[in-house]
Amino acid sequence: MKIVNLNGIWQIKIIGENVFDIGGEYMEAEVPGSVYGTLLKLNKIPDPFYRDNELNALKLMENDFEYKTEFMVEEELLEDELILRFDGIDTLADIYLNDEHLGYTNNMHRIWEFSIGESVQTGLNVLTIILHSPTKYIKEENEKIYTGGVQESMEGFPHLRKAHCMFGWDWGPRLPDAGIWRNVSLLSIRTARFDSVYVSQEHFENRVELIFDVICEVFGESLEQVTEITVTSPDGKVFAQNNNDIIVIEQPKLWWPNGYGEQPLYTVKAVLKDMEGEVLDVWEKKIGLRTLTINQDKDEWGNCFAHEVNGIKVFAMGADYIPEDSVLGRCTEERTRKLLKDCIRANYNSIRVWGGGYYPDDYFYEICDEEGLLVWQDFMYACASYELDEEFEENIRQETIENVRRIRHHASLALWCGNNEMETQTLDKVWKPSIKQTCDYIKIFEYIIPQILREEDPNTFYWPSSPSSGGNYDNPWDENRGDAHYWDVWHGNKPFSEFRKFYFRYLSEFGFQSFPDFKTVKAFTEERDRNIFSRVMEMHQRNRAANGKILSYLSDTYLYPQNFELLLYASQLLQADSIRYGIEHNRRNRGRCMGTVVWQLNDIWPVASWSSIDYYGRWKALHYAEKRAFAPIMISCEEVGEMTERPHCIMEPGKIEKSARLNVANETRAEVQGIVKWALRTPDSTVILSGEIAVQVPALSSVWLEKLDFSFINEWETYLSFELMVENTVVSQGTCLFTMPKHFNFLDPKLTCERKGKQIIVCAESFAKGVEIQAVDGDLILSDNFFDMNKGERVIQIEEGEAKEILVRSVYHIR
Repeated sequence: MKIVNLNGIWQIKIIGENVFDIGGEYMEAEVPGSVYGTLLKLNKIPDPFYRDNELNALKLMENDFEYKTEFMVEEELLEDELILRFDGIDTLADIYLNDEHLGYTNNMHRIWEFSIGESVQTGLNVLTIILHSPTKYIKEENEKIYTGGVQESMEGFPHLRKAHCMFGWDWGPRLPDAGIWRNVSLLSIRTARFDSVYVSQEHFENRVELIFDVICEVFGESLEQVTEITVTSPDGKVFAQNNNDIIVIEQPKLWWPNGYGEQPLYTVKAVLKDMEGEVLDVWEKKIGLRTLTINQDKDEWGNCFAHEVNGIKVFAMGADYIPEDSVLGRCTEERTRKLLKDCIRANYNSIRVWGGGYYPDDYFYEICDEEGLLVWQDFMYACASYELDEEFEENIRQETIENVRRIRHHASLALWCGNNEMETQTLDKVWKPSIKQTCDYIKIFEYIIPQILREEDPNTFYWPSSPSSGGNYDNPWDENRGDAHYWDVWHGNKPFSEFRKFYFRYLSEFGFQSFPDFKTVKAFTEERDRNIFSRVMEMHQRNRAANGKILSYLSDTYLYPQNFELLLYASQLLQADSIRYGIEHNRRNRGRCMGTVVWQLNDIWPVASWSSIDYYGRWKALHYAEKRAFAPIMISCEEVGEMTERPHCIMEPGKIEKSARLNVANETRAEVQGIVKWALRTPDSTVILSGEIAVQVPALSSVWLEKLDFSFINEWETYLSFELMVENTVVSQGTCLFTMPKHFNFLDPKLTCERKGKQIIVCAESFAKGVEIQAVDGDLILSDNFFDMNKGERVIQIEEGEAKEILVRSVYHIR
């Protein structure tokens, strides 16, 4: 099979009048690419991320758009089957070749192929794509049938198989771009090509058998073909078929998630030949040798829900991934690799691809394979109702088949999930589904998709929705089965300690918002906008009234910041505090809970949101907190004090419990022996009481230490520090207060910092909480940041980035 690449510079023009008064002339456009991406590159429109420019950029999508290119075809190609292939069109398009209509596309998530044998000609050919307005389409369709959806989005988005978040979400703008967003090519097929290659694994002691299911698509007369398959190990050893469909790998090197072992990958190569030996097609992928499923065994609390890899139950630690940019052409392999590397730096072993975006590019999964990130893969349905008819069913069936075939071989693929939050929201009648839509939900997610998976990928676990207890509308909120989304902390205004009241089996969504770094805010604001209740700041906050919610939580926790920059800093500390409470509680209860996946990892634009890494790749305090809380060996403290016993200082005075219970979590496959040291200290870090405890923590477990009673202390003048030492090295440490930080009598730590090469030495003259090292004139990724420290010094490594001017601050400065 020959592949002629049709990517490159095309011509584009806007059809109709538009808010930017861009005439109907042709402009150069790069393919793959998009309308917004092209116009931005040509300086035809202002940055839609700046201030409220999004509003006019949205109006642009009321127009249609024409893409056009020319290509040459040699006469010898006309002897073969010729197919025009689009790996991705966004979204509503009429396709013309030499003025002949080839067909229509209506699904961004699909591959579209058109046979062009009757339309193509020797020599010059003209290919024209007319992209139709997505906003007009969803409005017209929603007037016919109402489907509901999130209030921050545009009504009618479920009618179009397009990344739903393009129409707005509670963290993203309304920028429903259009374009040819993946490769375009011309395929010349001699007699046959691979339609499907599926690799199954059977694991035995010291060997793995690979079983191949190969389906070919034959063109013209049915001729015989032969498929030759080889597997090459990471060290270069080649294994070939010893019978029709099985290859035996002796002494296999198993693939493990990050933190549990290595990630060796084997190369599978299938070559399709005709009987004369001519190569017709080649399929080449990398796989990992592993068993991987979800363990749902019954236990004393209900039913387990845990990733089980090579017979080991893995505690999932990670976050939910959304599209990395509203302008998809700016998403690159380099950018994605940087983001996923930052996940590994923060000790992630898993990532959930959320169902309101799109199925990521191949390189996303390849990087997850290489780094050991288990992928929870949603199908692309979220927070809405869908109307099922014959055309829609045919469309989503093909979408499912194509994406399953594209992704299923990846070692990192941990499970398929039908949708995001639709089972619970259909029961809640959140989107006011009709009786038909309520029934269609079952048809799509508990019949159509499972049926396809039984044919296309029977070896990967399927889960109908997130959250769910297993489907059939059977109490998807059940705490003792399946996965959960928990939002009482944040949406429900509950205190951080509320996490401790629940013992979810697998928490796949929970989050808390913060503002991004001041440098990020400056990128989309003018100086006059820098008030969190300004119009621009509220436009870059898509969860209604959330800026006020941040202030409400801040009022419970910290003193009022006296300037805008301090407010941004305090919001990040709040976010880190909140999520730390959830992660640490879940890890302390390993076995009962087997997953803690944070909403969310990244941003689609510069915005106040739940992300731990902002749009520009800057780590928030949360990402550093996750690095500490996701550490393979982690010490934490379940303290009792004013937050739980006397949350408001105006309550009637009286004796309250003040105690601490330390816990060591060990998410490694080896036993850990060490020494736990703790100390009660005054604000100047003077030790008033201390202790040491030898601990022995079995592999893949957590161990509680005896509860410490501190009822005698003055909670405003005393804090607890603790650390775990293994082989005379501190591997995990922390502090806790017994009152809210706003009521603790901090002394001025008189922080200083000095840079020596790739090290920053931070010095404090007293206890310092939430110490942030600020890179004023650049961006740094550090070995630790936003940390607590006793009086003394901390040596921090610079892992990435450059900055000449470095400042340091702590909670003491929030006043």
